[in-house]
Amino acid sequence: MKAILTGSIAYDYLMKFPGKFKDHILPEHLDKISLSFLVDDMVRYAGGVGPNIAYTLAMLGGDAYLYSAAGQDFPEYGKRLQALGIETSGVRIIKDKFSASFFVTTDQANGQIASFYTGAMADAADMPLAEADYASDDFVMVSPTDPRAMQRYIVESEQLGLRMLFDPGQQVVRADPCILKDGILNAYGLFVNDYEFELLQKCTGLSAEQILSGPAISVITLGKDGARLHTADEDIHIPIIPNVQVVDPTGVGDAFRGGFLRGYMAGLSLRVCGEMGTTAAAYCIQHNGTQNHKFTWQEFKDYYRSTFNDMGELDTIDPINK
Repeated sequence: MKAILTGSIAYDYLMKFPGKFKDHILPEHLDKISLSFLVDDMVRYAGGVGPNIAYTLAMLGGDAYLYSAAGQDFPEYGKRLQALGIETSGVRIIKDKFSASFFVTTDQANGQIASFYTGAMADAADMPLAEADYASDDFVMVSPTDPRAMQRYIVESEQLGLRMLFDPGQQVVRADPCILKDGILNAYGLFVNDYEFELLQKCTGLSAEQILSGPAISVITLGKDGARLHTADEDIHIPIIPNVQVVDPTGVGDAFRGGFLRGYMAGLSLRVCGEMGTTAAAYCIQHNGTQNHKFTWQEFKDYYRSTFNDMGELDTIDPINK
């Protein structure tokens, strides 16, 4: 069993603003907003939703298969991912384009303003899911990428009989409401943060109850308040790991997804899956960038158990035999 990750492959340009955005936004003049923030520093990291999720999933011994488009600048990035055990044979290289680029500025309150340049990502819409290396028990995670590709994979996952995990992320604000509805109603699993959950309701006209009644599992991350896991039989709250130094929140949600998926694909209880996601997120948030946190399997278990009690479930995972 593997996770087919269709999210964007990108480079992240991360900047920090030494103030708070809210102090410079005038609510009564939002119709003519024009702002520029002078930032203290900027760094570039390899990123993109697909590789971010794959990074944590692979570190935990899970099978991650990237199926997306990247630009002429991908080969070096690809070698790094392959060294981590991530399968990149499903990546299509677009030789006359650069990879997608994500520009995000974070303020002192961990608020973020971001822009995204599609680049080679747009070509993902021309990659049929049927051409991926898939098996009947695989999961397909439809994460932020070109909206046409997301729409395609929602439909084709159902046609191929594959379990689709809908992770609309930043594309909630751009995707057609019909695409969002189809994603929710055809999803085996839904992954959003609390703000995206509110936006889904606004954009689709569906109530919270209607959204939660569709997927078999719904995962709503709540920032400092942890996460909510919902099924027809359970509604579980997962707290965060306390006393964590917040360095950079970028990619924390992707790390959560990687940790959660590793547990879920191994058949662990829903609570332990959520706690694995929270543990992975705690590692990520203590580092700059989305793929700079590192741990061994034993270190991960020890950190997890400093807050949570898995009742021995983690010992059933073999991190070498995926």
